[in-house]
Amino acid sequence: MTETKTASAKKSVTTTAEDTGSTSAQITAMTVRINELTEHLKVNKKDHMARRGLLVLVGRRKRLLKYLASKDSATYLELIKKLGLRR
Repeated sequence: MTETKTASAKKSVTTTAEDTGSTSAQITAMTVRINELTEHLKVNKKDHMARRGLLVLVGRRKRLLKYLASKDSATYLELIKKLGLRR
């Protein structure tokens, strides 16, 4: 089930099927993983390593979003709208 979410999210952002290295594709993959970890932590409240992993991913995504906003603001605005991020 998560593979279809990931695949559909990546298809809406990437230009080709092999595109995994672009900033937009990386942010999309991180967002999907962040959503999965958030759901996991709702059930497993004491999983501190997963919580740390979530915080690391959020920080990495934040830095990539900042980079994308400085390089290409139109793509940045389109991406946050597609992913439903607050900004």
